[in-house]
Amino acid sequence: MLRLNKLTKQYKTGDLALKDIDLEIPDGQVMALIGPSGAGKSTLIRCVNRLVEPTSGKVQLNDTELTTLSQGRLRKMRRRIGMIFQEYALVERLTVMENVLSGRLGYVGFWRSYFRKFPQSDVDEAFRLLARVGLDHMADKRADELSGGQRQRVGICRALIQDPELLLVDEPTASLDPKTSRQIMRLIRELCQERNLSAIINIHDVLLAQMFSERIVGLQLGEIVYDGPPDGMTPDVLTQIYGEEDWEATIEKVEDEDEEDVDDTASAN
Repeated sequence: MLRLNKLTKQYKTGDLALKDIDLEIPDGQVMALIGPSGAGKSTLIRCVNRLVEPTSGKVQLNDTELTTLSQGRLRKMRRRIGMIFQEYALVERLTVMENVLSGRLGYVGFWRSYFRKFPQSDVDEAFRLLARVGLDHMADKRADELSGGQRQRVGICRALIQDPELLLVDEPTASLDPKTSRQIMRLIRELCQERNLSAIINIHDVLLAQMFSERIVGLQLGEIVYDGPPDGMTPDVLTQIYGEEDWEATIEKVEDEDEEDVDDTASAN
């Protein structure tokens, strides 16, 4: 379980990005984090693994408090936290397989990693993950030969090969077309269910958040203004998070998308 207690981030400019955030995310839960630009979504995710240092408060993953760890212990702890980036963060000149195996760098020694001499068990697991996301036939392709959706799947494999206890996902669909976005979100949800893995997904698309998460947290100016199920996203709640808009039309669209999603799943089976 991930616990955030009074998590606050104030920048040197005086801007308050997060204010007294209290959250508990149990194992296996996929939580979507929504809100307007500047609400603090990316800051929250990066405070969890201390890519951004919190000003105050606590972050605890299972039995370990992350906010008090030394840099050496933090590096080891980050092996237990997989991160999937908006811009994929792949090394384009490396192959798909090499990019996936880079998720094991925290587990192998310096010289093994330098010469890319990974244990056979790691290679086998990389092939298994690539097969799971439908990219095993592309293991030897360079990353710069892939489409956006394929790159994001490689990023997912790289995060999962860490064998993490938590996934932090930052705008996974921002650069993808609508169909690929749904495929990626469905894949993340399925993989979390298979591994009983909790995830925080920072996402702008309210429709996707409602379709593929079991809990939504809405941020506004660094504070939580909604924490509940996807079907609780009423026009009043959306107005509180984002401001005035014709939210009835958005809710109707979600219902239509849910029906299509069920039909797609039935057809696939």
